[in-house]
Amino acid sequence: MSTAPTTASTTDVTGARTEDAAALITGARERIDALDDRIIGLVQERMAVSAVIQEARITSGGRRVNLSREMDVLGRYRDALGKPGTSLAMTLLELCRGRV
Repeated sequence: MSTAPTTASTTDVTGARTEDAAALITGARERIDALDDRIIGLVQERMAVSAVIQEARITSGGRRVNLSREMDVLGRYRDALGKPGTSLAMTLLELCRGRV
């Protein structure tokens, strides 16, 4: 009894019921992956810029975190993306509060 390796069809991988839908989903997922790569790069850039700001603030005798600025950021994300935007902003702020 031979056991040949099985390969999943594109419809199995995507959950689509037709090859046309599977092709559309596959292309869209590739686009999402590219967007995610860009988003990750932008978050890393934001973290680096935030570190510069925190270092300047601390060096000048200030606090590492400026709460009024953080409230502005939270409001901006909430206004643009709704309630989930607040959660996203909180995550970004947490990522950017690195120890300088």
